[in-house]
Formats: sequence, C-alpha cells, structure tokens
Amino acid sequence: MAKKIKVKLILELRANQMSQREISKTRKMSQHSVGDVFKLSDELGLSFEDIKDKSDEEVYWIFYPDKHSSETLFKQPDYKYIHAELKKTGVNLKLLWEEYKDSCNKGISIAMGYTKFCEGYSDYVTQNSLTSHLTHKPGIVCEVDWSGSTMAITNKDTGEVITVYLFVATLPYSQYTYVEPCLDMKQDTWMKCNVNMFEYFGGSTVRIVCDNLKVGVIKHPKEGDIVLNEKYEDFGNHYFTAIMPAGVKKPKHKASVEGSVGKIATAIIAKLRNNRYYTLEELKAGVSKALTQFNDGAFQKREGSRTEVFNEVEKSHLRTLPTVPYEVAEWVYGHSVNLDFHIAYKTNRYSAPYKYVGKKVDLKITESLLEIYAKGERIATHKLFPSYMKYKWSTLQEHMPDQFQRTEWDDERIKKWAYSIGNCTGEVIERIFKSVRIKEQGYNATLSVLKLSKTYSDKRLEIACEIALSRIRVPRYNHLKSILASNEDHLYLAKKSEDEIKALNQSAQGYVRGSRYYGGGEN
Repeated sequence: MAKKIKVKLILELRANQMSQREISKTRKMSQHSVGDVFKLSDELGLSFEDIKDKSDEEVYWIFYPDKHSSETLFKQPDYKYIHAELKKTGVNLKLLWEEYKDSCNKGISIAMGYTKFCEGYSDYVTQNSLTSHLTHKPGIVCEVDWSGSTMAITNKDTGEVITVYLFVATLPYSQYTYVEPCLDMKQDTWMKCNVNMFEYFGGSTVRIVCDNLKVGVIKHPKEGDIVLNEKYEDFGNHYFTAIMPAGVKKPKHKASVEGSVGKIATAIIAKLRNNRYYTLEELKAGVSKALTQFNDGAFQKREGSRTEVFNEVEKSHLRTLPTVPYEVAEWVYGHSVNLDFHIAYKTNRYSAPYKYVGKKVDLKITESLLEIYAKGERIATHKLFPSYMKYKWSTLQEHMPDQFQRTEWDDERIKKWAYSIGNCTGEVIERIFKSVRIKEQGYNATLSVLKLSKTYSDKRLEIACEIALSRIRVPRYNHLKSILASNEDHLYLAKKSEDEIKALNQSAQGYVRGSRYYGGGEN
C-alpha cells in the first residue's frame, strides 16, 4: 500500500498538547500534512476522543474520502503470490509488475504504477514479518572461504600440537553452513572441501563465490578475463557451476560466508576449545555435531532455523549432483617396490604383493586412500596415514611372501654377512630386526647398513657401529653414514689408540716409592 498521512496518530499527539511543529519534527512528518489534519479536524468537529476506537484506515477514509476512493480504483496485486514467485531464478519485481499490468489490461481494471507496486510489496513483507528475497534467491549462490581462526589436534606419539584449518561454505538464502577441518590449505585440500560441500548440501548451486586465493584464482585483473586455476575450473565444469571470485579486497561480495566465519568462531571453535582431540577424525566428529546444533538453532531476527529454511525451500532449488563425484587425486609415478615388499611415501610405508618386489609401480593418492598400480592395474589399496603421522607401516597379510618361497635375501644370510664384518656390526643388524614387526620390514634397513662396507671398508663400518651403539639404541643407515662421512671413526680410533698407549706406559712404569719410604728426606 502507498504511504498515507497518519491521521489518527496526529490527532492523538494533538490531544497530548503537542504543537504542529513538534509533531512534524519528532515524527518526521510534513508540516503541511500535520497542519492539514489540524484544519480538517476543526472543520469536521472531530477530536481524538471521537475516533480513538476506529482503525487507522477508517480514520483516514473519514478525513480523506476522495483520496480513499481513488486508491480503491486500483486492482490490488496478490502479494502472497508475488512473494512466492520472487524465489524463482531470474524473477524480479519489475517482471512481476509487468505481468500484473498485463492482467489488469485484460480484465479492464486500473493497474497501479511500478513505484506504488513496490511500496505495496514492501508493506506486505513488513506487515507479515517476512524476509524479502530481493537480495538472495535459493539455490543460486554458494559462498566459500577459509576461517581466520584455527583449531588443533595433539599427536599422541610426540605430544606435538598440530594446527587445523577450517573450510567454511554458506548458502546466502537459507544461511545453511558447512564446515570442514583440514590439516593444510593446499590446492587439493581446497578441491576436496568443495566436493564434500556439495555432497553435504545434496546438490550444487549455479555459482560459487570465492576469495581470490591462489589455489583457486591465478589472475583477477581490473579489466579483462579472470583466470582460474585449471583444477578449480575443471571442478566447476564437472558440477556445471560458475566460479565467480569476489572483487579484490571486497569482502562484502561474500558477506554471508564472512558472517558465518564470525558466528562459527563462537558456535564451534569457542564451544569446543576445552576438548582435546588426538586425530583429525575425532575433531571432524566434534565439529560436525556442533555444526548441526548451529544450523538447527533458531534465527534471532527471522522465523525458523537455517536447517528448516534449507529443507523447506532451498534444497529443492539445488541442481542434481553428477552420478560420479569429482575426484581429487595426486599421481606419483615410478616408485620401486623394496625387498621388504613395501613402497615409501612421505616417510610412511605401504605394502604391495610380494611378486612385485623390484618392479616399478605408480601411486594414486586421494583424500583418504593410497592405491598402488602396476601397468595400469590396481594391485593394492591402503588407508592413507595423515601427514602428521611419520614412520608408520601399513602391511596387508596377503602381500607377505609365501612361507615356502625362498628369497634372494633372508634374515639369516644378512646376519651372517654382518657378523663376518664384526660383532658390533652384527649387533646393529640384530637390533634393527628386533625393532620391526615382521623380518621382511628390516631387509632394506639392514642391507643399506651393510652396503656401507663397500664404500668405506669393513673395518671402518665396524668402528662406526661401535661408536653408534654407545649413543643410539637402534642405529640406522643415516647415523652410520654421518659418522663415516665426517671421519669420526678415524678420530675415535686415534683417540682409542692414544688411550691404550697411555695405559700401557702407566703399567710399565709401575709404582715409584718416594724418599720418605726409604727413610730419606727429613728422616
């Protein structure tokens, strides 16, 4: 409805002894309108006492019957229908006004102007405590970003505190939010979070609005085309969604996710601050529970909750996800399967079938799995150790060699070679084999130690093992190599020879008695 003079309020204020100027100034009304109501009140002989039981509309009609008649000439729009239509893609008030005007022309009724039409819709939204959908439409945009605040997990083995970053995504219409803890903010992690985000929502949006982060955007010039990262662009093509970076230093272009980042700092980070988590999986479970409570919580200035608005309205507007989700994977080519039938990847070891020992294989690493391929055929699948776990072994029983199969090297042959060099070398090899779960896991470590004898000689390796055993419980290749490369064994041997010579000289000289023993001196 168009704005009308608030006749009843003016009469009430006049009855409270307020002047025309005071009413105009305090209520921000036109002094001409206030004066007109005062004049008509006197002419009609009506005071506030006479009309206090009537509605605002009735009082306005009494004072301005001509204006009321002209306003009722217009065909009233169905604002309930208009509110519902505005939720649909591409629909705006201008289009709906044109459709309303066409229907008026067909029905031989008078259509109100566009300004009056918009004012009427605004009044309808206010009177019915609704939210205007002029800014955001369901299923159109998803805003993504990293949270500035972080969380942490504790490594049980070392006590190290590991920083955990939070990926945040928000649907502006419903404010429905997704949060995922991550160990880094690298490109593959960013991609996996975007995939998981759409899986969480159960559909994709027309657009994704992101920051100008390096893992997503290569170049965002003031003029010309935006250049996206190749992987991120492929992701967008897979889900038929447009990647639209926000303007440089324009946080308001993704105001919803910026707001969500602030809210989850309290709802999730602060709420879980006193809990201690030892694995990323534990932290993810805690964050997921807190996130559900956050989305289910009632709005402060809006009816319902994020979850209710999402399920009742926005979810049905999301695009259907592709049958096969986008897969983020890293390939590492040309790895050799070691004698212990394991391959090494980032300090950890994963087993392969024993028959592939000595052969080249390729590794496919995803978010949670490490797969081993030989000539394009997958031969093993392992759960990937998190990056904070080091020197771990993933060994599948079926990959071990047959108990009757004779290998080129076995533990007995390796120990025999070690003791042929010396007892200290033999002791080092014994300790290495005792430190592993199965003997095959010690083959590479022991052979790498023994092969040092070919570079530095048996004698030098034996001395190095003697030095290492006095310092380290289980000496390895790196320890011995360091001793030999720095010639520490030569210095040790020289000092040892010097100490032996001193000891021999002392024993040869015997004990020399002084003059006192023989009665000399003062005696």
